[in-house]
Amino acid sequence: MRGLTQFFQRVRTYSDMAMSSIRPIVISGPSGSGKSTLLQRLFKDYQGCFEFSVSHTTRQPRPGEEDGKDYYFTDREKFEKMMAEGGFLEHAQFSGNRYGTSKMAVEKVQKSGKICILDVEINGVKNIKQTDFNARYIFVQPPSIEALEARLRGRGTETEESLKKRLDSVQEAMDYAKVPGAYDHIIVNDNLDIAYEKFKGILSAEYSSLLQNGK
Repeated sequence: MRGLTQFFQRVRTYSDMAMSSIRPIVISGPSGSGKSTLLQRLFKDYQGCFEFSVSHTTRQPRPGEEDGKDYYFTDREKFEKMMAEGGFLEHAQFSGNRYGTSKMAVEKVQKSGKICILDVEINGVKNIKQTDFNARYIFVQPPSIEALEARLRGRGTETEESLKKRLDSVQEAMDYAKVPGAYDHIIVNDNLDIAYEKFKGILSAEYSSLLQNGK
């Protein structure tokens, strides 16, 4: 851990120009894969090194949510204007509201001297890969559909109908992950500690390589 910590301390000493050349991370994985836990550990162990891009949305803020922190809250007209101008890397519509990852949000993180992380679903990954966005793509995969189903049932938050829909989308995501070139790295999370060590190892190798090239 000490070596990786020293690496990220070196990252913070680079100028904004150098930071902008470091690839953001696009990470994806189904609910129950352990992706959120891996990211929570990463942010805790390397505070100040990473930051999520803040998404735009047309929905109304919920109590306690802050503009620019939880989301960039905007109206549909402004959102669609950004779409028309190519301002989004990916966007989608859920429950009548639009959501999207803007180029501006990613650039803001990079200029802050942190490594940007985009946490997106499979359709978002597909959309981003149709652009010239220079990112590293990581997929967090459960050991099997059966193991994931057991995890989701254990939460007690799913109906049979919602569980079936979720598992169908998981199968789609896992099938897409098998497509050559879809992701740079696939982490099979059958043991959280081992998966996290692999996650850290990927980051250390990828970003130290970029720093070497920048010398």
